[in-house]
Amino acid sequence: MSVVQPTPRPLPESVAATRALLESERYLAGDDLATALFLALKQARPLFLEGDAGVGKTELAKVVARALGRRLIRLQCYEGLDLASAVYEWDYARQMIAIRIAEGGADAREEGIASDVFSPRYLVKRPLLHALEPDPAGPPVLLIDELDRADEPFEAFLLEILSDWQVTIPEIGTVHAAHPPIVIITSNRTREVHDALRRRCFFCWIELPSRERELQILRLRAPDAPEALSSQVAGFVARLRKKDLFKLPGIAESIDWVMALAALDQVVLTPGAVEQTLGVLLKYKDDLDKVGPEIERLTAEVLAETR
Repeated sequence: MSVVQPTPRPLPESVAATRALLESERYLAGDDLATALFLALKQARPLFLEGDAGVGKTELAKVVARALGRRLIRLQCYEGLDLASAVYEWDYARQMIAIRIAEGGADAREEGIASDVFSPRYLVKRPLLHALEPDPAGPPVLLIDELDRADEPFEAFLLEILSDWQVTIPEIGTVHAAHPPIVIITSNRTREVHDALRRRCFFCWIELPSRERELQILRLRAPDAPEALSSQVAGFVARLRKKDLFKLPGIAESIDWVMALAALDQVVLTPGAVEQTLGVLLKYKDDLDKVGPEIERLTAEVLAETR
């Protein structure tokens, strides 16, 4: 079965065109984000996004890849992330087999074996190395997701890539990208990312949306949900975000919640429906316990607003 390749599209030529490009993939961006993305694309600079979890940082990279018809390469960061997982490693098992075969041959010179087993055919490429390779559809979108979860030494290694768009492999040499990838880096700010890396990027902080903007997002991302229900969900979530919760609900949770309510054939918000589905919106027991006693009051306030 043949695979249909995405059709490459040119980079947007203005902030308005950037916003329209995102909206074509049902992503609403504010002026600050659309401007930062346009400049990052225009000047081939990484875009560094910070904000609470669930505000659309990771989704932006996916949307940009789809909208431009580019390949998305994702590096999910975590504590202990190292060179072998992020850039490359050698296929040691195949190398050992090749060495054993070479040792049994007539010409088993050490330098010949070494040059062979450390050739590109034994190299296992990881996301960062893949991102530097040429692609017929154009430079890929490289998503370095949740960089704040990685250790600080990993940031230092990224500097070579973000500055010179190259990776040095001691046994082979330097791999340089003919055209730099589109790089989007995200952070939930569980720790501070070093200034040296920030200086190499354009920066945008993504806020949780206002009630009006959230309703616009719900209309785009959950078009089959009843209008009244979407409006009430936006109002309910806006009230929760004013509370002292361990984890405020993000846009992703709002979309999941309205779709869950619609799947239960809810036309409007009711205390019973909220109680049954609150775990879609809130992910911690302490938050559920805090909001639980207020469900009836909050629901009544939201319904009164939308009458």
